[in-house]
Amino acid sequence: MAMPRPTAAQLAYGSCTVIFSTLAMLLLSQTGSGVGIAITAVAALALGLLVAMTVPGKRPAAVEHPAPEEPVRASVPAPVPTPEPVRERAVS
Repeated sequence: MAMPRPTAAQLAYGSCTVIFSTLAMLLLSQTGSGVGIAITAVAALALGLLVAMTVPGKRPAAVEHPAPEEPVRASVPAPVPTPEPVRERAVS
């Protein structure tokens, strides 16, 4: 079974989350070491993946069930009897 492709909204939300959370964590932690930056980057990637997976993708269209209607009672005129065709008699 093939994996579904991510939608544009999922890619956008995930990417923005990674970028902004990385900047925020680096500014708030004020780390300068390589290990601190790597941990921050991995945490931001995990958060971006989580956000991208929780953004709703394509949903099936909602099926609306109309309210049951009362049966329509139409008055139909009674059929008019049609006269039988006239049969011609052979002359004898």
